[in-house]
Amino acid sequence: MKEHRYAVYILASRSHNFYVGVTNSLDRRMRQHKQHLFEEGFTARYNIERLVWYQIFGDIREAIAREKQIKRWRREKKVLLIESLNPTWQDLSEEWGKPILPLRKTADPSATLRSARDDKS
Repeated sequence: MKEHRYAVYILASRSHNFYVGVTNSLDRRMRQHKQHLFEEGFTARYNIERLVWYQIFGDIREAIAREKQIKRWRREKKVLLIESLNPTWQDLSEEWGKPILPLRKTADPSATLRSARDDKS
């Protein structure tokens, strides 16, 4: 049985306008926001595309309840929530989707073992 995961998230613009949403694929939703695929939407209009907070749930009903709760909060309470986990307002999705650089090759570990054995003889 497949485990379902749902994310409640807060996006912010540079001027700290907020958008609160819920999704079953945070990675896909962030690509949609960053590519402004919701052309007539609030996030595209106000350039709100930085992921500054999110919380994962296994139950969609809990996720929707949390989204509604946060949407009712005053701005100050949302700021406190964000800054409790992300005080610098870093875009938490900034590196998502970027290619992973290959690891640097290290020396052959067997060569190190051989040279250690050679030293003992």
